[in-house]
Amino acid sequence: MNYASSTLPFRVIMAKGDHLISLVRAGAVGDKAMLRSTVEALMADERAKSHHILADRLQRALQTISITPPALTNVQPVQGSGRDTILELTPQIRFEDLVLTLPARAEGKQLIEEHMRADVLRAHGYEPRHKILLSGPPGNGKTSYAEAVAEALGLPFFVVRYDALIGSYLGETNARLRKLFDYVRTQPCVLFFDEFDSIGKERGDTHETGEIKRVVSFLLMQIDQLPSYVLTIAATNHAELLDRAVWRRFQLRLAFPSPQKNEVAAFLERIIAFWPEQPKISAVTLAGRLNVTSYAEARDFCQNVRRRHILGLGEITIDSVIKAELDLWAARVKPEVMNADRPNQTNPSAKRRPSTSETNRNTTKPSKTRAL
Repeated sequence: MNYASSTLPFRVIMAKGDHLISLVRAGAVGDKAMLRSTVEALMADERAKSHHILADRLQRALQTISITPPALTNVQPVQGSGRDTILELTPQIRFEDLVLTLPARAEGKQLIEEHMRADVLRAHGYEPRHKILLSGPPGNGKTSYAEAVAEALGLPFFVVRYDALIGSYLGETNARLRKLFDYVRTQPCVLFFDEFDSIGKERGDTHETGEIKRVVSFLLMQIDQLPSYVLTIAATNHAELLDRAVWRRFQLRLAFPSPQKNEVAAFLERIIAFWPEQPKISAVTLAGRLNVTSYAEARDFCQNVRRRHILGLGEITIDSVIKAELDLWAARVKPEVMNADRPNQTNPSAKRRPSTSETNRNTTKPSKTRAL
């Protein structure tokens, strides 16, 4: 046996061992240059062995490694890691328990299957979708949807804390964003941005400063570089405020509109089914009496009924509690009423007597006055 050929596998193992040690050292000290060069060496080695699938996966992972020079701004030192800018929650909501529109349910099931069977997709050169945008009025299940996806996949649920992310110094927000994304890349997870319009605003807005525009640009770049095992889910109540480039970043865009009466009735029926005493009023009738605009409002009403019924200690029936709560519900303050009253209270010219010229203009051009 040729001695040189017999020692070749041993040399290959040693070379791989050296590469693995270099990877560990680069990760420990945060040396991205060493990390990149080591991954490139491993990738070349795998391609030489015709292991193209593994080499392609290494190449995609390599694209997430960015080497950036120090910022030339007065960035204040950011203490801690990206862990400080998120809340880690234990997902408890199941996907099957959500009341969803047919597109949202079907797309959600397909998304979960893609990640459960990601190896099958990768064997054919595809990655599962992992950037999702949820849009719709508040209280209709966007946060619950993100939590349910995390629960179905058994992943940690990370909620971004804007109070710890947004900084007051120039460049501080970008530094914290970098730490946030560096942290979430370390493990499979669901990263949830609630109220995404607060950080992903339209860069063409003349009322915004140059700093927020730089933040949006940096945010989009970081989202592009996230690996597929990090599911990024963003929710917004004001889709019209999002930057136009934001829409292109998300592979899946789902609408969460306000529910119809029959959908609210189904939601109420599901909640009432767990009550120890069943009311005489039907869920359909109750939905009509509530005239709610979101699932959150319907849930709040049901919780109010249960609180009063529990504190009644059996001396009041569930029907009498519902009747009393319906009377209070009808008298509640609505947001549109508050907005309608605000202009009359804040208009300083409401009490000013109009001048003669203003009166003449209003008299000669009534159509324009009514239009305003």
